[in-house]
Amino acid sequence: MSPVDRYYVTTAIAYANNKPGLHTLYEVIGADVIARWHRMKGDETRFLTGTDEHSVNIAQRATELGKTPEHFVDEMVALFRKAEDALGIAPDRFIRTTDPDHQRAVHEFIRRAYAKGDLYLGSYEGWYCPNEGFVPKTQLVEDAAGTHCANHPNIELQWLAERNWFFRLSKYQDALERYYAEHPEWVQPEYRKNEMLGFMAQGLEDFSFSRAGATWGTPFPIMPDGSSSQRPDGSWDPAAGTVYVWPDALINYVTGAGFPDDPDSFAKWWPADLHVIGKDINRLHTIMWPAMLMSADLPLPRRVWVHGWLLAQGERMSKSLGNFLDPVDVVRTLGADGTRYVTLREVPFDRDADVSWDSFVRRYNADLANNFGNLLNRTVSMVNRYLDGERPAASEGGSLRVSWMNQSGRYFDHVERCLLHDALADLWEFVDSANRLVDLEQPWTLAKAMKAGDEASGARLRGVLGDLVEACRLIGLAVAPFMPTAAPRVLAQLGYEFTYRPDGNGGPALLDELQWGAHAAQPGRLAVAQPLFPRIEIEAVAPAAG
Repeated sequence: MSPVDRYYVTTAIAYANNKPGLHTLYEVIGADVIARWHRMKGDETRFLTGTDEHSVNIAQRATELGKTPEHFVDEMVALFRKAEDALGIAPDRFIRTTDPDHQRAVHEFIRRAYAKGDLYLGSYEGWYCPNEGFVPKTQLVEDAAGTHCANHPNIELQWLAERNWFFRLSKYQDALERYYAEHPEWVQPEYRKNEMLGFMAQGLEDFSFSRAGATWGTPFPIMPDGSSSQRPDGSWDPAAGTVYVWPDALINYVTGAGFPDDPDSFAKWWPADLHVIGKDINRLHTIMWPAMLMSADLPLPRRVWVHGWLLAQGERMSKSLGNFLDPVDVVRTLGADGTRYVTLREVPFDRDADVSWDSFVRRYNADLANNFGNLLNRTVSMVNRYLDGERPAASEGGSLRVSWMNQSGRYFDHVERCLLHDALADLWEFVDSANRLVDLEQPWTLAKAMKAGDEASGARLRGVLGDLVEACRLIGLAVAPFMPTAAPRVLAQLGYEFTYRPDGNGGPALLDELQWGAHAAQPGRLAVAQPLFPRIEIEAVAPAAG
């Protein structure tokens, strides 16, 4: 955690070569949950996500479609924004590598590296993956079908020979190893850190920082003789080439913090508290990126969280294979909250997981329609039926209070540690506890006895229903970062006001609100029960991959 109450979280920027699948936005959903958690806690929070728009194959794809690269990426970005809006993603900035301030940040980075002696001209000859870039030997797989990129085995590689600018990654081997030793928790989960330690043990190789002959990309600002490539009219000399796509993309994190245009903003927000990335780009973010930051004399991110992939029958979901789910279509069936919930509940945030449309629907029905939805519905219905809608106060010593004290601590810890799937499991254990209380206490039996004049049963009924109302209030608030539109609907049925803004800002400190009985003395009346999560038939048609 940063020394001040601010939190800066980023995702990797998505490759804008096709419309997004749910697997593309999985980490964005997770990062949005983390950002909302910190906003609701009261931390001043900045959440950055966006698109990576510069590469040779994006230009090639645009040409195939008879469009300019600018037109093509604008169309793709519109699809990303549409999908993220449907999912309730609320970034403080959606950054694009075509943004003018990003170009200025990239150029400043390159000038610093050049002044440090960390850039030099050299020749590259080797394999190039259109989806990955230049592929080091350690990332190549050779089999009977030929040579492939480990992360994109179905993409045909190209053999290239170019004269480019190179970054002296090898110079930073000792500094990186020392940083890993002194900051053992900066790359998580730990086994992902160990993979990078193993990679470094093989010896780090310098990597390309530019592309020769490419015209779609951030112009490289330095000519071979060290002079500026900017012409008197402000244009850039194409002979200098363009910035290689990976350095260009990585620098977005400092652009989003205000580098170099806004020093005050940058001083406030950098270093990032958390980078959320996929396992296929771990090396770029935990070896290349920190070396670049060291070269620029900038602090390193405090933590990098590396998640796995969504698999479909053992294969990675991907746009090229066509085995992915369209997020807008999934939202159309499950709703934004339902989609966010099942994705983060079915896919552990620390490893790969095999998922399917059927598994999503089963999880939705079991956890949302049957479990929590039913708990809320019958709690509200019973208070209205048996207590004329008057909200009863929570007890101070019931079993649900004890259960909440045990489960909430684990829930808080798991969210802070980015184990979002475990956090939801913790919360739904508490949902189970509340449902068990209903079955054990049988409020309908207590109500019958109360109606017959049994005052003790009436007091017990109010205590049980008060605890159930409080349980629903706590669940609704605790799950708000995961299901932001459900939370105000839950509280409204319980007669409480939801004071947070749609992005999670503006309300009271969440941890105070999540104390048992935080509003026990506040009178109120419940609204009419309304189903939150309508049950979905398992035979519902799966959204098309597109």
